[in-house]
Amino acid sequence: MRAVSIRHLAFLTPGNYAEADPLAGLETALGLFELGERLGFDGAWVRQRHLERGVSSAATFLAAATQRTRRIELGVAVIQMGYENPFRLAEDMATVDILSRGRLQVGLSAGAPPHGALLGQRFYDAPPNTVDFSHKRVGRFKANLEDTLLGDAQTFVESAGGRVRPQVQPHAPGLIDRLWYGGGSLRSAEWAGRNGFNLLQGNVLTGETTDDFLTAQGGLVARYRASETGERKGRVALGRVIVPLDGADAATRWRYRAFAAGRVERTLAPQGERRTLFAADLVGTSDEILERLHRDPVLPQVDELRVELPYNFSGEEYAQILSDLSLRVAPALGWRGGVNAS
Repeated sequence: MRAVSIRHLAFLTPGNYAEADPLAGLETALGLFELGERLGFDGAWVRQRHLERGVSSAATFLAAATQRTRRIELGVAVIQMGYENPFRLAEDMATVDILSRGRLQVGLSAGAPPHGALLGQRFYDAPPNTVDFSHKRVGRFKANLEDTLLGDAQTFVESAGGRVRPQVQPHAPGLIDRLWYGGGSLRSAEWAGRNGFNLLQGNVLTGETTDDFLTAQGGLVARYRASETGERKGRVALGRVIVPLDGADAATRWRYRAFAAGRVERTLAPQGERRTLFAADLVGTSDEILERLHRDPVLPQVDELRVELPYNFSGEEYAQILSDLSLRVAPALGWRGGVNAS
């Protein structure tokens, strides 16, 4: 096993907010993106969730983030393509990438929308059993980002803006290489590698061949690498819930440990028919966290670490966690991002 060497450090925030004051929560999340840039983080990501108190439109949120930052990568993990029109999403994401000057990272997943049945006619325009929610839908989104003219040589779009050959606009050069797939199964990891996507690994996956989370995740990374085609090697980002205690006061330390203790049971065995496996949270002093990270068999296989911030912490607590990570934890893993901090 090679030594741990983290080259790229990012964080993922849920962007949660109180029901009565969404503006405050969204402003807090944007403020974390600004703080992350000042601390030297290489990437700042947000979750996209529907029918919850969180970021339901990553494109809108990240468009705002492009105007509040100048260096840090801006990402979403993940957009469930079952909710999206591949053409319209391509227009939105290309626009955000242009505004960011090429910093956008787009994480995607396939499958039927989890809340589709609840939404019913508020969402579906056709019977659900006639809609393709497979990986092909993700592929259609990628195809819409290609620099391709539509129709034949005689096909034009006429408008007050002039006569042009039709193309998905704006074209964002390079965005097609900054697409990620959230691969939680061997099949999805293989599909991502075979189709030129980068690979997102989080703290939830399917236990197909083992009950051990880290063994299963190592297998996903290996399957992805074995499935890659072409000269370009994709990026693999490893997600871990990491909560350092160093900069927290005594009461907050107690609450952090209580948070972790309440989630231990789910990590002890596969959950449900799909045999879902959960990674253990890393909550402790920097020294305790580093000891566990150095024993993580998956971390040496990648050089990108994405810290997943827990739900329902305060903005001050998130700021303390990010500060401890950038100053105490990541440098001991070989990270030097702070050298380029703004």
